[in-house]
Amino acid sequence: MSKHYDVIVIGLGAMGSTTAYQLAKRGQKVLGLEQFGPAHDLGSSHGGSRIIRQSYFEDPAYVPLLLRAYELWDEIERESGEEILTITGGLMFGSPESLTVSGSIKSAIQWDLAYEILDAESIRRRFPVFNPASNTIGLYEELAGFVRPEKSVYTHLLQAEKYGADLKFFESVQSWEANPSGEGVRVVTNSGTYEAGKIVISAGAWAPKLLNDLGISLQVERHIQMFFEPKNGIEPFKVGKQPIYIWEAEDGVQLYGFPSTGIGAEGAKIAFFRKGKPCMPETIDRNVYDEEVEMMREYIAQVLPQLNGRFLQGKTCMYTNTPDEHFVISEHPEHPQVAIAAGFSGHGFKFASVVGEILADLVIDGKTNHPIDLFSPKRFAYQQ
Repeated sequence: MSKHYDVIVIGLGAMGSTTAYQLAKRGQKVLGLEQFGPAHDLGSSHGGSRIIRQSYFEDPAYVPLLLRAYELWDEIERESGEEILTITGGLMFGSPESLTVSGSIKSAIQWDLAYEILDAESIRRRFPVFNPASNTIGLYEELAGFVRPEKSVYTHLLQAEKYGADLKFFESVQSWEANPSGEGVRVVTNSGTYEAGKIVISAGAWAPKLLNDLGISLQVERHIQMFFEPKNGIEPFKVGKQPIYIWEAEDGVQLYGFPSTGIGAEGAKIAFFRKGKPCMPETIDRNVYDEEVEMMREYIAQVLPQLNGRFLQGKTCMYTNTPDEHFVISEHPEHPQVAIAAGFSGHGFKFASVVGEILADLVIDGKTNHPIDLFSPKRFAYQQ
């Protein structure tokens, strides 16, 4: 027996949770479907922290969305009483020619964002945990910080339920079908069949399976978030003393890290931005190997020698990459009643609050005032 809703949201992680919240808040009858539990650690929305910043080296086109994302993070915090976004300041540093530095400066100038340029000596003096090479410069952004992914997902789910959303967990989607007329969808899960007027597909690393008709190459990668115990104690690495950071090494490898927010036993977190291995979400290897830790140590020794203490733990997560590493946020090219959010390519979580708003716009109004032309799947020469 089928049950009818206004909108079905497939996947209740970073983007699905905010979408369910935005839709339910606007009075839509929402069904959310998630194959795991709420705020789980089996996808891409866990590990305690995700960087947020405005001087966006990936492309200045993201900045307007970031400015709105900050407003919406503040809104959900006020509505829920939870602290989800923490401002720590942010340091993007490397050689002057590096994308991390030059791209950040480009965005800051284009959008008139506040920033400072620091040379290597200034970085060492201001943030003693860093020991950059003499040719290093950095862009410091006061409004950068981090978002708590698990708390964001859980809070948005709670608020969605308060507005009447029907959220089902441990229920995996087997198939979905859009009516050729442009109205109505049907979703089959391992527990039943559901019907709705429209659907949002925000399935993270499982999107390639559900969106294989798009003709987009979505490649899933295994990444590791690592936690180390600083040699001289955690105090210099705590919020208020250390900013979030992205460092581009001389070989072009980017690393990012966070200040500590808890007890010393948790250590400080650091990860490679783009140094992952292809994987499948169903069979990802969640072990962390000695050679992977040693590879990280080689880079830590270059710029964060105090962090090069005892390895405490590693947490695997997944990137779902598009060929150009830009997002896919759009109506489905063939089915106007289907909205899609996929391929966030390792830099999407900071946008989750505004992506939920965009997807709700697309579902309810068929359009959005947010600039999302960059994210159209048609850029990959989708064939009708």
